[in-house]
Amino acid sequence: MDGRDGMRAADSDRTAVADRLRVALDEGRLDLHEYDERLQRAYAARTYADLEALLTDLPPVTPAQRSGLAPVAGPTVSLPGDQLDPAFSRGVTARWLAEVWSPYLWVIPIVVTIWAVTSVLSQDLLYFWPAWVAGPWGAVLVVRTASGLATKEPQRQAVKRQRRRDRKQAERALKPDDDAPTS
Repeated sequence: MDGRDGMRAADSDRTAVADRLRVALDEGRLDLHEYDERLQRAYAARTYADLEALLTDLPPVTPAQRSGLAPVAGPTVSLPGDQLDPAFSRGVTARWLAEVWSPYLWVIPIVVTIWAVTSVLSQDLLYFWPAWVAGPWGAVLVVRTASGLATKEPQRQAVKRQRRRDRKQAERALKPDDDAPTS
């Protein structure tokens, strides 16, 4: 037994092992149950030997620049002042536009259908009242879209969304399992 194996592990060592286990889960090397079990053992580990035992059957992480495989992770979100990848920025903008316009594009066909059905049932062409729903709402959405694109609102929302995801992931990693027996 190596002298290091018996040494006490620090919180940063446990976190590094937890990150490596998450990567293994993302790569499909561990199933969710095994990941959860190993993660619990990682945060309960006292020594380096306890931590190393959790990684013995996993291959070492190869830096992306030396790997022959393409990285699995998608583009990362940078801070508001940073320059975003143009392709990623287009995807973020498209998603934001879909979120802004989606309710409009669902509701307007419904109200037009209601108008059409009532016109057919009354056997008379009724006043086109859906224009009072579509017109003002559409004008508000055009202004919101123009101002949002001018102020880079899609990128800001993407950064907030990524920070929220990171925070939730960190909380999940630190949260003790409620089903674990206490001693």
